[in-house]
Amino acid sequence: MATSKSAKIQGEIDKARAKLNEQQARLRELEQKHKEAENEEIVDIVRGMSIPLDELPVLLQKLRGGEAAPTSGQNVQKSTATGEEENNEE
Repeated sequence: MATSKSAKIQGEIDKARAKLNEQQARLRELEQKHKEAENEEIVDIVRGMSIPLDELPVLLQKLRGGEAAPTSGQNVQKSTATGEEENNEE
């Protein structure tokens, strides 16, 4: 008995779904690898800057444009209204 036209089409659909699932899994794997590679690059950059770990959050907050609360024993540079910088020791 010959297979029907709809059965052939269903077989093609099943094959296409299988390939699609494989490609989606591959995409997720590649996205994860990409994220891991980016994270490694970020870590390498930060380590290369020789910034103490306790000062890193303050620096990142400054870079984002926010005012970070100074921690004890740290010098924090703040801009005044005239654009001059002053050292505030806490």
